[in-house]
Amino acid sequence: MDIAPSPDRAQLTFRDATEADVPVLVQLIQSAYRGDSSRAGWTTEADILQGQRTDADGVREVVTAPSGRLLVAERDGEPVACCQLEHRGKAAYFGMFAVKPGLQGAGLGKVIIAEAERIVRESWGVTEMHMTVISVREELIAWYERRGYRRTGELTPFPYGDERFGIPQRDDLAFELLVKEL
Repeated sequence: MDIAPSPDRAQLTFRDATEADVPVLVQLIQSAYRGDSSRAGWTTEADILQGQRTDADGVREVVTAPSGRLLVAERDGEPVACCQLEHRGKAAYFGMFAVKPGLQGAGLGKVIIAEAERIVRESWGVTEMHMTVISVREELIAWYERRGYRRTGELTPFPYGDERFGIPQRDDLAFELLVKEL
């Protein structure tokens, strides 16, 4: 088994995505969650959702939103991870998080989320980070809990019938709000 190199903050560069990045970021996000490529990592949703995770319009909307940004992490000029940061009053929203499947499990995600938290604290002065996770993703939720996020029990229905978010393979999906004090 190949083991991905350990992440080194010095090897990564961070920048805001531009509209020119949209195609490569759609592919990165899709590869981390859906289809056979996602099975190379541990964040796959391929068993609970098929179809697309996002599309060019969805990514472009995040890139151009006046209240947020899409942070890109690059190694040697190649995007290897991204995450959405949106300013929502006293909180920031963390979403659209993706790490290239072959690099998952080596600590890169920890580096990205720590940088995202630093950015929103320093840029927006927020006191909390919010995110939503599909409630049946116990392993993923446990990973976020180890990073200091707590489950709130606050659920939002999954948008069944809206294929922009994928094609559900089960009928018990919902989003749970996770919160971390910054």
